[in-house]
Amino acid sequence: MPSDVVLDAGGLEVLGRQECLALLGAAPIGRIVFTDRALPAVQPVNFVLSGGDIVIRTTAGSKLAAAARGAVVAFEADEFDPRAETGWSVVVTGQARVVSEAGELRRLRDLSLPVWVPGERGDYIAITPELVSGRRIPARGGSAA
Repeated sequence: MPSDVVLDAGGLEVLGRQECLALLGAAPIGRIVFTDRALPAVQPVNFVLSGGDIVIRTTAGSKLAAAARGAVVAFEADEFDPRAETGWSVVVTGQARVVSEAGELRRLRDLSLPVWVPGERGDYIAITPELVSGRRIPARGGSAA
C-alpha cells in the first residue's frame, strides 16, 4: 500500500474529495436521503455529475421534489465486489434545489441522464456538494481496489 494512503480507525482507506467525485461519476445509481414528514427517507435514483452538481430527475409533485426544495440532503453511491471483498462508498451532503432557470433546464435536458423507472421525469434536482467523504475497503494484500 502506498505510504500516502490514509486509513481510518477501522482500516478503511480514506478517499480525497477529487477521488470521491471521480468515483461518483462512474456510478450508475445512488441514493438520496431526504426528510419526509419529519423522518429520514432514502430513495434510489439515477444521476449524473454536471457543473459540479449531482443532478437527478424526478416527477413534478413527488415527495422528493417537495422535500428537496432548498433542503440539506445526503447522497450516497457505492460499488462492491463480494468475491474480491473490496469496494468503496462515497457520501455527499449539500443543499438541494429544484432547477427552474430556463437556460439551466435546457442544458440539463441535453445531458445523458437515463431513468430506470417508468413514467415522466420532467423535474430536475441539483445537489451542490458541500461535504464529501469516501472510504474504500482495501484489496487483500494491501493494494486499493
